[in-house]
Amino acid sequence: MGREPTKVMIADDEKNIRELLRNELLPLVSHVVGVENGDKALELLEKEEFDVLLLDMNMPGLDGIEVLKRIKSQEIPTEVIILTAHATVMTAVEAMKLGAYDYLMKPFKIVELAPVIEKAYEKKKLRNENLLLKTQVKRQWGTLTLIAESPAMLEVIETCKKIAKSEYPVLITGESGTGKELVARTIHNESARVDQSYVVINCGAIPENMIESELFGYEKGAFTGAYARKPGLLEIAHEGTLFLDEIGDMPISLQVKLLRVIETGSFYRLGSTRELKVNIRVIAATNKDLKAEIEKNMFRQDLYYRISALNMYVPPPP
Repeated sequence: MGREPTKVMIADDEKNIRELLRNELLPLVSHVVGVENGDKALELLEKEEFDVLLLDMNMPGLDGIEVLKRIKSQEIPTEVIILTAHATVMTAVEAMKLGAYDYLMKPFKIVELAPVIEKAYEKKKLRNENLLLKTQVKRQWGTLTLIAESPAMLEVIETCKKIAKSEYPVLITGESGTGKELVARTIHNESARVDQSYVVINCGAIPENMIESELFGYEKGAFTGAYARKPGLLEIAHEGTLFLDEIGDMPISLQVKLLRVIETGSFYRLGSTRELKVNIRVIAATNKDLKAEIEKNMFRQDLYYRISALNMYVPPPP
């Protein structure tokens, strides 16, 4: 198991076990936190998102089964691995039925635990990819890239390759139908993020009252019809690329929130007080003259400067 960008929480009432596991896992994952009981585990999960929770079955107060039940009832997006020195077949079966990813008996070796954490992390990533497919934000052309013969388009391809080497936001401009979305995909495919998510949102095609919930996601009960927690496209795009097509049509009320995400890499789901962190590259496209939109107070100047760190013009076909 190489060092993965995995966030792990250890919930165990025995301090020496927490510290031992933390020291063993630190070289393998990006972030490890230990808490001494189930209440503190749930409290921290409300504030911060973890990929994997190592949960002791027997703790003072809430036991592992009760914590697992609450995690599943609240739809907290973490994979749970139950740890116990008092294993029985019945508790193992109960934990798995409740949605635990796996079940390990103490004492165990880190070589046994590490692959289980890795597989749990992969399951969480796969769940996010499935959400991406369900919201149909990936385009049918998949991994296609630009192919061109004209000198103008050959220059566009070369520019894509150069831009792809950086991590700066990109603004693609050009008339409708010139292939701006394909240019954005090519930049992603030529970048170091090619194996990560590529998420598209068309700011002009989604109703204004839905764009915010699509981008940021929401908690259960955040608004009428929010029957379950839903991750937003920002979360799904973590470690990858977010393509904002027709950004000139984004409501100005939402532009300031997008600006904050670009500046800080953090945001809140609708109805949540827990700050989420993401690492994404933003590529935006528009057929509008955004400087003219700024003059009309239809587009924020500060957002314009943030998304246009790199500019690319796509010429119309000859």
